Amino acid sequence: MTVRLKLTLSYAGFLMVAGALLLAVVWVFLLRYVPDVTSGPSLGPGPGRFIPNRGDLQRAFVPKAAWAMAALLVLGLVGGWILAGQMLAPLSRITRATRLAADGSLSHRIQLEGRQDEFRELADAFDTMLARLEEHILEQQRFAANASHELRTPLAITQTLLDVARTDPDRDAGELVERLRFVNARAIDLTEALLLLSRADQRSFTRERVDLSLMAEEATETLLPMAEARGIDIETEAIYSPALGSHALLLQMTTNLVHNAIVHNLAEAGTIRVMTGVEAGQAVLTVDNTGVRLSPQLVSTIVEPFHRGSQRIRSDHAGVGLGLAIVQSIVRAHDGVLTLIPRDEGGLSVTVHLPIAPSVTAGRS
Repeated sequence: MTVRLKLTLSYAGFLMVAGALLLAVVWVFLLRYVPDVTSGPSLGPGPGRFIPNRGDLQRAFVPKAAWAMAALLVLGLVGGWILAGQMLAPLSRITRATRLAADGSLSHRIQLEGRQDEFRELADAFDTMLARLEEHILEQQRFAANASHELRTPLAITQTLLDVARTDPDRDAGELVERLRFVNARAIDLTEALLLLSRADQRSFTRERVDLSLMAEEATETLLPMAEARGIDIETEAIYSPALGSHALLLQMTTNLVHNAIVHNLAEAGTIRVMTGVEAGQAVLTVDNTGVRLSPQLVSTIVEPFHRGSQRIRSDHAGVGLGLAIVQSIVRAHDGVLTLIPRDEGGLSVTVHLPIAPSVTAGRS
């Protein structure tokens, strides 16, 4: 039985029950007061006036009641079938969109019109799901294409070096080994970054209480020699900021943000400010760095994998082009928000908002 047939039978059954109850009320509260035998007084010469008794009313009432029940049954079946069809019409559109999505067409949208009822909410939720799924698949396709390109680059370089060494046996072996070691190290870094990015996207980690201020101090301490070598000062304002998530991933997130601020800090005597705290019931981490002025359009692209602004990462770059992409995935996996704002005086301000650890909030309020 289809849902439409079930609803039709339900409507018809309800009408039949309602009609039967109405007839029962008439029977119980009306006919019971009619005497079995009645006779009227004589009105002059001739027969007396006719007064119907209970049997007369029963003979007149029962056939009409049967016809009324039959009419209710027909009305319930026909009307119920029409009403059920109208009510289930949005469900048919949702089913059609589901089948299109199952066949791979994610660009189709239901766009259900009408009042905000349960079907409208379901259709809107389904459209939102399709939009996010389409965006995610496109992002994965771009990522796979970029990853394959980046992984192919060190392999192609290695192949070229080996071909040169084979054709030129008198070439310095030490130089060849050193170049191969450099290319291989970059390939390993890129592979590890891809694995970390995949782990963050799959959310395959255990959540625990993590203090972002400790993450900031550890990351700045680790990267301080690199900053000093570039003549960059790091200022840390670490205020207790409890978050809920993976210690390893959040440390990687913080390290990537500080590393990105160092690498792209092109200002003379540049500075970096790393701040943590609690704001509006959320754990907050902010990393500001000086540098060249960036346009909002440029900033919106730098979280994409293998990109630095509008230009692709080159093989001689200090990173592998996945720093902010990993940060974005880690923040998203922790149900947080990543905000990038170009600074008016040059450089970038990156802010991460993460859900605060509930138990810590209760204990320190």
